Amino acid sequence: MNHLQKLRTTYILRWVASNCFQNHIRSSETLFRLIGSFYFVQNPRLYRTKKIVKPDNDAYCDVSSGGDVSKVPLATREAQAALLEYLHSTRNLQFLDAEHMSKNSPYFLEKILNKVGNGNEENIGRAITRFFRYHPVNEFEPFFESLGLKPCEYSHLLPRDLIFLNDDDLLLENYHVLCNYGFARKKIGMIYKEATEVFRYDFGVLRSKLQAFEKLGLSQSFVRKVIVRNPKFLVGDVNLEFIKVLEILKSMGIEFSWIGEHSTEQSTFNWRTMFSFLSFCSKIGCSEEQLRILIRQHPEILLEDSGNMALSLVGFLLKFGTSMNEICLMFQQFPQIKLGEFFTNLRQCVVFLNEIEMEAKEIGNIVRTHPMLLGTCALKKTSSLLTILKVGRKRLCAIILEDPQEMKKWVMGCRLKPLPRLQLKEEESDTLKAEFLLEVGFEENSKQFETALKDLRTRARDLRERFDLIVEAGLERKDVCDMVRVAPLILKQKKQVLKTKIDYFVNDFGYPISSLKPFPQYLMYNMKTVKCRLSMYNWLKDRKLVEPTLALSTIITCSDKLFVTRYVNRHPGGHQVWQSLKNSD
Repeated sequence: MNHLQKLRTTYILRWVASNCFQNHIRSSETLFRLIGSFYFVQNPRLYRTKKIVKPDNDAYCDVSSGGDVSKVPLATREAQAALLEYLHSTRNLQFLDAEHMSKNSPYFLEKILNKVGNGNEENIGRAITRFFRYHPVNEFEPFFESLGLKPCEYSHLLPRDLIFLNDDDLLLENYHVLCNYGFARKKIGMIYKEATEVFRYDFGVLRSKLQAFEKLGLSQSFVRKVIVRNPKFLVGDVNLEFIKVLEILKSMGIEFSWIGEHSTEQSTFNWRTMFSFLSFCSKIGCSEEQLRILIRQHPEILLEDSGNMALSLVGFLLKFGTSMNEICLMFQQFPQIKLGEFFTNLRQCVVFLNEIEMEAKEIGNIVRTHPMLLGTCALKKTSSLLTILKVGRKRLCAIILEDPQEMKKWVMGCRLKPLPRLQLKEEESDTLKAEFLLEVGFEENSKQFETALKDLRTRARDLRERFDLIVEAGLERKDVCDMVRVAPLILKQKKQVLKTKIDYFVNDFGYPISSLKPFPQYLMYNMKTVKCRLSMYNWLKDRKLVEPTLALSTIITCSDKLFVTRYVNRHPGGHQVWQSLKNSD
């Protein structure tokens, strides 16, 4: 029998002798009180059979928690026993408090052992007992350490004018209230660290606060979970947002204990955010029944980051033009996947579509029409897909626009093969382009026709789209056909480039769109060259140094050297303005 068991037996025997002499026998409750357990929990138990993970400090082992006594060094066991005897017998702390402190303060015991020296292990217990007799220790140190705090965490929490625990009645009173409520002693340290004012409550205040939560219909286990994760919950009045969340859930037929059942040790509760999410769902048209089904089927929507993740997802979808009704419908059909994972997949898919140079408008359409698809696809990296599939960005965009479900085949974990080459033969492609050129007015088999067919190395569909863009800018179809016959290479540029050049020509310089008819080659020139020439011409025109009606072709087509000689040199400061325009973006 080890020393701790002997010590416990000694107290029991003393109690038996005392009671036989005085009152013969007392209740079992008195027995517990005399051996130190003045405060009761529902199922008191001094030992448990399940072995727990041992601390990093090898010189420490909690025997009452199922540790192996044989593995604890003799000096440590003697130190634990001496500290227990000192705290309980000398300082009159309750036995369970003293026992927990002695077995859960390895740093404190190590410090004591270093002071008394542990050369002779057989007399170490006697030496520590003597040390405690003549050197009273700061009992708050082993107390805070036994609550799960490290010395660096509790050093600033030590009282300046106290060293004995019994001198701080309120601390012990509130500590025992939490113990009796079922809080693990090692979790109480975090409560003290984050909400110290709780341990300064007057007698009965903390107990009444805990009872107030139970009157709201909350179980003790759930109250413990909430307080451990958010100790500030015990400070001040009952949180208003908490009450509102409770009322909303009750109105939907969801008991509050449901949150405790579906939360984890890492869960945090921000009641204000939860209330904001529930209120938002009501605003977008979700009925109580729909919201109840949604929350029961997908608890993480409310519990993951207290609903903040769901609100972030909603905001993301709204940016792409998704309507409230579509968002509500999406939540009702939400797949069996974690909300955080869904949101991450959705954002990665949008990044992927942007990296393959899909137009913003088309990305928005896919996000609005296929949010469930994007949220459940964890795509491979863009560079990997382009390499493995052996395709270009343009073709990948076309595949997705034709059938977005194709992205399911490109998720991580799937083996991919290179895509087959396009079935459209080169001759068929040339046929479609030839049909377009004939529609524009080219003469079949003419030299001009053959040259245009050879130079326009793009799809007929793209040619038509660019042609239509110029028509939509405000020109007659007949005029655009004439322009294409004069300068077919204007259709070799992308739609966005053509749009930018036309906007600049009309809006920035104020030329009528009809000015392009005699000089369609304008659309083929480099944008920087056009900006410099037209800006310089306007500067000279404002000073009445050039004719105000010069043809556009006259300004654009000449070389830089000739332009400088013919126009820039007309003003003494012309060279400085010209260089400034050339150096600007």
